[in-house]
Amino acid sequence: MTGNTRALLSVASVITCLICLSACNSNDSDNTTSVDIDKSISAQVGPRPLFLIDQMQDSELKNQLAQCASNSFYRTDFSIGHRGASMQFPEHTKEAYQAAIDSGAGIVECDVTFTADKELVCRHSQCDLATTTNILAIPELANKCSVPFSPADAANGVSATATCCTSDISLAEFKTLKGKMDGFNPNATTVEEFMDGTPNWRTDLYAGNGTLMTHAESIALFKAAGVKMTPELKSASVSMPYDGLTQQDYAQKMLDEYALAGVDASQVFPQSFNLDDVKYWIANAPEFAEQAVYLDDRYDLSGFDPQNSTTWSPSMDTLAADGVKIIAPPLWMLVTLDANKAIVPSEYAKAASAAGLKIIAWSLERSGPLSEGGGGWYYQSIADAIDNEGDTFELLDVLAKDVGVMGVFSDWPATVTYYANCMDM
Repeated sequence: MTGNTRALLSVASVITCLICLSACNSNDSDNTTSVDIDKSISAQVGPRPLFLIDQMQDSELKNQLAQCASNSFYRTDFSIGHRGASMQFPEHTKEAYQAAIDSGAGIVECDVTFTADKELVCRHSQCDLATTTNILAIPELANKCSVPFSPADAANGVSATATCCTSDISLAEFKTLKGKMDGFNPNATTVEEFMDGTPNWRTDLYAGNGTLMTHAESIALFKAAGVKMTPELKSASVSMPYDGLTQQDYAQKMLDEYALAGVDASQVFPQSFNLDDVKYWIANAPEFAEQAVYLDDRYDLSGFDPQNSTTWSPSMDTLAADGVKIIAPPLWMLVTLDANKAIVPSEYAKAASAAGLKIIAWSLERSGPLSEGGGGWYYQSIADAIDNEGDTFELLDVLAKDVGVMGVFSDWPATVTYYANCMDM
């Protein structure tokens, strides 16, 4: 074959692939992700993606991403708002959710727990109110906390503590609270010092008046915005059954609120770390179970190794046989380093794909400055390759192209939105 003939065939191949883009994306020879990008809804990605690109080491990927700087950007289901846009806004507040929607997240998360009167609300943990709200600054509510504020005692090496739960207060009382950036000062001797604990790589610029949300209110907000929803049924910190509410009642109540709001199951990705919750949905709510997500916490098993399938229980094949369709592990379980310290898919990622499980990864941009080296817990399997902010995109590229994840949770969804649009996924 001559050079000219080869060139003509190459051009023809490109044209064919552009015409049949969905078929090219489903080619069995690779794991390239194909996701929805809604070009009727624009997204505002801001300066952060360009900042990350500027920090990247010179590479073909950097050049490709840089060429999209002047593009228009749109909403994409590949971008999932982790607790909203919690890098800069108080998590699980109306403001955080709106920021995620504005920055192009096609799916947004409400972590679901319940109050003393068994009403569902959005909080990452049933007992995180002391660090994510102003409850300690309201004496009549602070007095109801499971563990009231106790100041630090530096002389005896004792840290400041407080534990306040949604189950300590009613829904009406919950609605009087304001959200703040998650954090606390362990050296605090006063309530004011305790509440002043935002990590220095986040910001309090948008944290003055965070609007807390009930689960039903989050559904209404997301429905009005036209985004999909991924509620996580949080483990209860109180003993179950709680005042007659069983775990199964709790799992069903969460789904019932979507039905009451007229939200089709195709718009919902219910999640749980509790595999029994997922199995309950499979058995009792098959329409929601089609997109139910098992948040994989098998890393808590003694001896767990994402490179060794004998350390995982249950196996990937067992999960698939039980009806699980989507699995969601932390970032580090999906990747490892090869001999050249390049980021590559882990054996865990390969096994999940081989079992027919779809994959969602969590959570990008939750680790603080990567330039400090290693990336912390979320990057532990590839720490030796992490040393600059641009490595965010390096990892994201492997997750999308080599692992083939269907979506990525991020504390700053604009970064994932930028990538998905730029790659024309």
